[in-house]
Amino acid sequence: MKDVQNLQDNRNVDIQKVGIKNLNLPLIVQRKNNSDQVVSAIAKVSVSLPRHYKGTHMSRFVEVLTEWQNKELLGVDIKGCLEKIIKNLNAKSGELEFRFTYFINKKSPIKKMSAPMGYECSFEGRIIGGEYKFILGVVVPVTTLCPCSKEISENGAHNQRAMINVKVSYDESEQIWLEDLIELVESCASCPLYTLLKREDEKFVTEKAWENPKFVEDVLRDVVVKLRKHPIIEEFEVDCEAFESIHNHSAWAYQHEIKN
Repeated sequence: MKDVQNLQDNRNVDIQKVGIKNLNLPLIVQRKNNSDQVVSAIAKVSVSLPRHYKGTHMSRFVEVLTEWQNKELLGVDIKGCLEKIIKNLNAKSGELEFRFTYFINKKSPIKKMSAPMGYECSFEGRIIGGEYKFILGVVVPVTTLCPCSKEISENGAHNQRAMINVKVSYDESEQIWLEDLIELVESCASCPLYTLLKREDEKFVTEKAWENPKFVEDVLRDVVVKLRKHPIIEEFEVDCEAFESIHNHSAWAYQHEIKN
């Protein structure tokens, strides 16, 4: 049959990224306790396309992802999967991203009652110029309490839920567990969030936030300081958004750094 994708294109445009997105797949995520968690992931994968090709072969993306899934390596060997995609599509560069909800059984602070807490996470691999880069991402919901509100009020202060989006990259020979990165981020807020709280727990988290007021700038700076000190992390992005409870807008802060 005629291969239309391989036909010559004369418009002289190299395409930087072309591929598929919003592909639902089961993904194997390694847990810190040496077990695995299978999650439902949304995949996005792309390669570069030279100017002389009319199109890429979209089915080959799915073929390789399915092959890795059948080998029970999807999520475990992102580099190998991406290398195979690039090879099968005769590309020079490629990117592969998985977004998924990762569950941690989290105990309430006082009663120690356990319930699953979901965190939006991502694995991303990039091969550009033959160099591989892995990016680990977490989105961590937390509580913040406004220092200004506490300072000027006699009987209270406004607080809000905030979302801290962190992406880190490091050498592929190293390992950072999702659990550890999430815990690092949570420690920088006024108080972590919990799925299950009894009255004693609710009292604790309310008072903890009151004793630990933070602007969105405070949260961002505290996360940045800890990531700077981390012995493995080479590059990071931090995006912090607080959904203000007394305004119809959010407070927001962002930082991107590459360590020397």
